[in-house]
Amino acid sequence: MPAADQTLRILSFLARQRGPVPARTVATGLGIPRSSVYHLLATLQEHQFVVHLPEEQRWGLGIAAFELAGGYSRQEPLARLGRPVLADLVDRTGESAHLAVMHGRDVLYIVEERAPRRPALVTDVGVRLPAHLTATGRAMLAALPREQVRALFPDAATFADRTGRGPRRPGELRELLREVRERGYAVEDGEVTLGMRSIGVVVRDHAGWPAAAIAITWTVDGGRDAASVSPLVTQAADELSRRIGRR
Repeated sequence: MPAADQTLRILSFLARQRGPVPARTVATGLGIPRSSVYHLLATLQEHQFVVHLPEEQRWGLGIAAFELAGGYSRQEPLARLGRPVLADLVDRTGESAHLAVMHGRDVLYIVEERAPRRPALVTDVGVRLPAHLTATGRAMLAALPREQVRALFPDAATFADRTGRGPRRPGELRELLREVRERGYAVEDGEVTLGMRSIGVVVRDHAGWPAAAIAITWTVDGGRDAASVSPLVTQAADELSRRIGRR
């Protein structure tokens, strides 16, 4: 079981990088002994889940990992399981809801349920937004190991901007994520679209890993506050966590 856990963590780590990375980066980012990382990478290479670039001394995802991603895209299990949960959340809150997953430093939206008579959002299915600016992204980042967050956002150059709001350097992001962990949910106020607010809660898989996040969005003049709707969003995230195997 430890080897299987480490193997999956390595694949997940490589999937979040913008390109192949040295083995020492994997070992440092995940806190796994370098000798174990080399052994697991060699095994993954045999099965084509990773490729080794000897000239650069770096490792990246292989064709087998790509095939798995294609199978996931065809089956859409997370989206299928999440859609009825989001539909129920929309019914209970009267606000639009969406489901997103991490994709490097971005979030990728895979489900959107639009509430009646609510404004259109930028979170259409297939849209990518900077994770540090969104409620869903912040909810997932707060659940990641701190070392991994540092690897994703090492300096100010890695922080995108949309409306002039939001964290712009690693220290600001660390403080924001600390608040998310204390509250149990993430909030966003105008960092994605001025005049819109969101609250997001992480969805965890069977190993406690942040598999996705659920959020609802409403207008600033809608008279809502995050604390009043957080129990409903948390309940939805817990339900989806249960559906994907969380105990």
